[in-house]
Amino acid sequence: MRKQLLAFTILVWAVCPMLADEKTSHATIVGEKSVDCGTSVKGKNKSTEILCQQYTVRTPTTEYQIRQQKPGDAGILAPNTPIDFTVDKDKMKFKVNGKKYEFLIVGTSAVGAPGT
Repeated sequence: MRKQLLAFTILVWAVCPMLADEKTSHATIVGEKSVDCGTSVKGKNKSTEILCQQYTVRTPTTEYQIRQQKPGDAGILAPNTPIDFTVDKDKMKFKVNGKKYEFLIVGTSAVGAPGT
């Protein structure tokens, strides 16, 4: 009985790190646009619209709409840029040219089959 428990414990310890690894997915940034993400009030009568970058990221099965968390956080990413990303709750994390990015996922949609 003790040998079985020891074997089971070793098996669990060996499998847990594999399950904890974040699964990366491959995608391509296919589009970019500036969208309104609030206003900045300066004084009594002055307000300025704040623009954020919103990107369309496409995988073979899903299209994500992602947006900067804070305006002016990052430079503009070029369309047709391949990325390897991970999704953590409502955030998409990836690297481009050695720089880490974290964007909010604001929408998803299924990608139709070719020819439909």
